[in-house]
Order: sequence, then C-alpha cells, then structure tokens
Amino acid sequence: MTASNTSGTQMSSSHSGGHGHGADEPPVFEGARRQELDALFTRYPTKMAVLLPALWIVQQERGWVSARSMAEVAALLGLTPAYVKGVVTFYTMYHQHPVGRYFVQVCTTSPCGVCGAEDVVKAFLRQTGTGELGATSADGRFTVIEVECLGACGFATPVMINEEFIESVSAETVAEIIAKLP
Repeated sequence: MTASNTSGTQMSSSHSGGHGHGADEPPVFEGARRQELDALFTRYPTKMAVLLPALWIVQQERGWVSARSMAEVAALLGLTPAYVKGVVTFYTMYHQHPVGRYFVQVCTTSPCGVCGAEDVVKAFLRQTGTGELGATSADGRFTVIEVECLGACGFATPVMINEEFIESVSAETVAEIIAKLP
C-alpha cells in the first residue's frame, strides 16, 4: 500500500468485505475496469509495465489478489501466472488473502523500535481485537501487520491505515485513532 493513492482521504476499501477465496469469482477486467486497463496500455511502453497498476486495480476491486486474479492478469498481459505471483509475493502492498476493511501497517524497524513501535503494535492488536499479527478481527474491520519501513524515521512510529499515512503514533494515541474510523 505504499504506492498509488497517498492523499490520505479515503479510509475504506471498495471491496466486498474480503470474503471468499477466489474460486468462483467473476473476472475483474470487464466493463469499466477493462476500460481502465486499456487506458493503462496507452500510458506504458509494454504490457509487462502495466503489471503493478493492473494488480492494484484487482486489489481495489476485490480487496486482495487471488490466484484466479493473478491468472487473469497474466493472460491479459502475456505473462506467466508464476511471474505474476512472484511480483505479488514480493510487494507487501498486495494482499494475498482477504483482509479487514481497515488494513493497519505499523513500522517496526530499528528507529521506530527505539521509539516504542512494539507498544504501538500491541495497542493496535488490543484495540482492534485482532489478537495477533495478520489475523482479521471477528467483525471483519481490522487486520494489523508489521512492516519493515514506511519511510518516515523522523516521525516514529508511522502507521498506515489503508492509504492514510499517520505520523508519530504512540501506544497512547491508538485508541483515539481507532475511534475516529467509521
């Protein structure tokens, strides 16, 4: 979630709750989404160069990138499903399984660790009811993970909730942050 939309204005995801596992999902690239993909082909030098934005479209539509969606993207771009899966598994911004409505990423690298990142993670796990990293809360609202770096070492501990970037989060401010989410 480190690319694409950094405006911080949208907190909710457009997916349908992240349920299902992709086995019987319809194609993503039909209608408006196909037109969006076709427009990308005019902006990039090769079909392969469209891979990252195409995956982003899938995730915006579904909330995650299933194996079936990876195969669909591969076919449209003339790539192998294995190549597409390699890209999806490399970038942490792509979800490989359904996640909560609010995807919370907490930076836990050394500078943030010194500034209390571990306590911030614990506070998010407690306040969201997820209990453990990578799990989704029972109400489907939250998934919390640790990330290596959000690129804001001077504002430790940074957190991203969906596309919103929040600086200088402490364990004490987590409850207030959660309370502001619809």
